[in-house]
Amino acid sequence: MKRAFVFPGQGSQAVGMGKELAEAFSVAREVFEEVDEALGQKLSMLMFEGPIDELTLTENAQPALMAVSTAVTRVLQNEGNLSLSDHASFVAGHSLGEYSALTAVGTVELADAARLLKLRGQSMQQAVPVGEGAMAALLGLDFEDAQAVAEEAAQGEICSAANDNAPGQVVVSGHKAAVERSLDIAKAKGAKRAVLLPVSAPFHCSLMAPAADAMAEALAAVTFKSPSVPVVCNVSADMVTGPEAIREYLVQQVTGVVRWRESVLYMRANEVEQLIELGAGKVLSGLNRRIDRDLTSANAGTPEEIENLLKSL
Repeated sequence: MKRAFVFPGQGSQAVGMGKELAEAFSVAREVFEEVDEALGQKLSMLMFEGPIDELTLTENAQPALMAVSTAVTRVLQNEGNLSLSDHASFVAGHSLGEYSALTAVGTVELADAARLLKLRGQSMQQAVPVGEGAMAALLGLDFEDAQAVAEEAAQGEICSAANDNAPGQVVVSGHKAAVERSLDIAKAKGAKRAVLLPVSAPFHCSLMAPAADAMAEALAAVTFKSPSVPVVCNVSADMVTGPEAIREYLVQQVTGVVRWRESVLYMRANEVEQLIELGAGKVLSGLNRRIDRDLTSANAGTPEEIENLLKSL
């Protein structure tokens, strides 16, 4: 069976995530300690104990989710003797999850990934003043129809498709007034639901250009290596193995569409039968079922789930 390992993005965070891993595995504790040291903050304490409003801040949620995914990966490798290059045909991650994937396959060092994601979160938050941007989920429309809704809603402002998550689940992003206009337009075009999302900034649209500039500068200073497993990148929905191409895609990712649906279909077209989600929550497993019902999913985010996964491989 051909498998791919996938890594979750923002929205999967929860107070207590990673705590069981840290209690059960020394290698997981080492991951959290290294991230804490790299950032100069007790991020692990925030992950384990909260409060949730502070954990959900973009600059905290992004490195925290990467830390949990990396801890799971290291436990599988060190405790379970699982080699990603032996068991995975591809890796992929949803938005910030791409950094988790790149850490897992040795392209980026853990400490560098933590610092990059901290900066990414801060830069994305600072790119647009609070209250000026918004995001909305348009449910029941395909990607092309959602794009048409966004174009109609823009009216001289920014409104564009940001996340192509699954059939009938597209997120739009941009100026708040334009995104609010998209809600009524989407409903008139047959959307089952159209709702504003509780996010702090309009991610993955051209308003994030200042953040993309900041990331370009930071990424240029980090050493990238060839991945041990091919990476399916968000912005291309295609396999990439060259370190410089990956670096450029990470810059483009800040303002570009998260092409998750197409990424999963690309892996499926290349005979992947199972997607294994490593990290907090089960968001991607839910999306994957909607994208292709013939795909099977597995999750590993707790000691019990890790044990069950290792038995199944």
